[in-house]
Amino acid sequence: MPLPSDLVDLSKLRDAYYANKPDPNIPSQRVSFGTSGHRGSAFDTAFNEDHILAITQAICDHRKSRSINGPLYLGRDTHALSEPAFKSALEVLTANGVVTMIDARDGFTPTPAISHAILVHNKDRASGLADGIVITPSHNPPRDGGFKYNPPHGGPAETEITGAIERAANEYLKEKLKGVRRSSRREGVTPHDYIANYCDDLANVIDMGAIRASGLRIGIDPLGGAAVHYWQPIIERYGINATVVNPDVDPTFRFMPLDWDGQIRMDCSSPYAAKKLLAIKDKFDLSFGNDTDADRHGIVCRSGLMQPNNYLAVCIDYLKRHRQNWPKDCGIGKTLISSAMIDRVTRRHNAKLVEVPVGFKWFVDGLLASSLGFGGEESAGSSFLRRDGAVWTTDKDGLIAGLLAAEITAVTGRDPAENFRKLTEDLGRTFYARIDSPATAQQKAILSKIDPSEVKATELAGDKIEQMLTKAPGNGQPFGGLKAITTKGWFAARPSGTEEVYKVYAESFESEVHLARIQMEAQKILSQHFASAGR
Repeated sequence: MPLPSDLVDLSKLRDAYYANKPDPNIPSQRVSFGTSGHRGSAFDTAFNEDHILAITQAICDHRKSRSINGPLYLGRDTHALSEPAFKSALEVLTANGVVTMIDARDGFTPTPAISHAILVHNKDRASGLADGIVITPSHNPPRDGGFKYNPPHGGPAETEITGAIERAANEYLKEKLKGVRRSSRREGVTPHDYIANYCDDLANVIDMGAIRASGLRIGIDPLGGAAVHYWQPIIERYGINATVVNPDVDPTFRFMPLDWDGQIRMDCSSPYAAKKLLAIKDKFDLSFGNDTDADRHGIVCRSGLMQPNNYLAVCIDYLKRHRQNWPKDCGIGKTLISSAMIDRVTRRHNAKLVEVPVGFKWFVDGLLASSLGFGGEESAGSSFLRRDGAVWTTDKDGLIAGLLAAEITAVTGRDPAENFRKLTEDLGRTFYARIDSPATAQQKAILSKIDPSEVKATELAGDKIEQMLTKAPGNGQPFGGLKAITTKGWFAARPSGTEEVYKVYAESFESEVHLARIQMEAQKILSQHFASAGR
C-alpha cells in the first residue's frame, strides 16, 4: 500500500493548477489531444486553468461552426484536478450561452453515462443536438488531469475535430486567452439526473432479471472512481445480490495498491490495481472493478483476474448466441493489437470482423448504425448494442461489461473464465502479452512513420512473415506502428504517447516459449530498423 510519501499533495496540486501558466512555445505545455483527449499534470504545467479555459472556448467555437445548439452534457471523475477544471469549463460554457447539464447531486459522472445521455437526447432529432465533455485522465495517477470532447454521435471525437480544437486552443494560449469568454454566473447550468436515467435503462442492454434470479454473489470495486455512486442504486433498482466492497472516494487514492513501477494507477484490469479484489474473491461468485471514469472493466473470477482479451472473446461468443434481436449481419469490432482469439470466435459465428487502429472512435459509426454489435479494445474497454439491436453507448462502458459477466455466469452456469476455457477447448489456445521497450524521441518518430518496405526482416521466430501492416484492415487507417504476421503468431509495435517507450504486443499460437521468442525477435527487428533509419 502507498506510504505518505507516495501520495500527491492535493493543496499544492490545486495551487499549481491556478498558478502555473503554460508557455505555448514549449511543446510539453501546449494543448495536445491524444486518443483520449488532453492529459497532463498541473505540476508539469501541462494541465492548468489556462489550458481548460482555452480548450473549452475552442469547443464552444466548434459548436457554433457546426450549428450544435442543444445542451452540453458535462461530467467529471474523482481526480483532484477534475473539480477545478469543471469550474473553469463552466465559466466558459456559461459565458458562451451553452446550456450545460451537470449532475443533479453535484457528484461524479462516468464516461458511459455522458455518452448515454447524449444519444438519448439526440435520438430522432435533426436539430438541437447535444454533445458532451468528460473531465478525466482515465486510470492515470492522482496528479494528472484529463479533458475530452464527445460530439453529437456520443463517442470520442474524430481526429479532424480534436485537431481543430487543439489548434484553436493553442492559439488562445499564444494570445494570452484573448477572446476567451468567462462568467461566474450560472445561467444555463441545469441539473440532470444522470444516475436515474442511466440505471433505469440498464435492463434494455443487460438481462438484469437473469442476474437477480440467479442469486449470484457479486463483489464490485469502483476503485474510488466516478461509478462509486451508481452501483448502490443499480443494486437496489434491480434487486441483485451485489456488494460495493469499497465505497470510498479520496483524490489521493491512498486505498489503491501501488502499480508495478511504484505509481498509483486505477487500472482495473491490472493485477496490481485489482490486488484487494483478488484477496477477497472467494467471498463472491464473481467480482469486477472499474477505472476512474468507468470506461474500463476488470473481471475477477474464482480462478483470478481475467486477461482483457480473453474476456472480450467470451463476451462476443455469448452475445452472438444470446442476442436474438440483434441484426443478423452485425459485425465485431476489434483493435489491430487485440488477440486472435477474437478472430476465431468471430469466424465461429460467421460474423464480419472489423479490425481498426487503437482508439474507440473507430467503432462509433458501426455502433450507431448497428452494423457492429460489439466493439472492444485490448485495454479492457468495450461497448455493445442494446438487447433490441439499437445503440447503447458509442464510448466504452465498464459498467455494462461487469454486469455482462454476471449475466454470462447466470445464464450459462459458468463464470467467464470457465467459459474461456471451454472456448480454448473448441478453438485452440493462444498466448498473448504486451511488453514495453525503451525508445528515444527519434526512435518513436521513426516507428510512427515506418514503411514496411524498409524493414529488412523476412522471418519471425523461424517462420516466414506473411504480412507487414501499417494500416488497419478494417478501415485502411494508419495505426502509427508496424504489425508483422506469420502463420504461427504476430507482433505489433507502436510508440507510447506519454512515455519514452514503445509498446510491443505479441501473440503465439503455439506456446509461451514461442511467444517469448517472438517478443525478443520483434525488439531485434525494430532495433535494426532504428539503426538503419538513423543512419
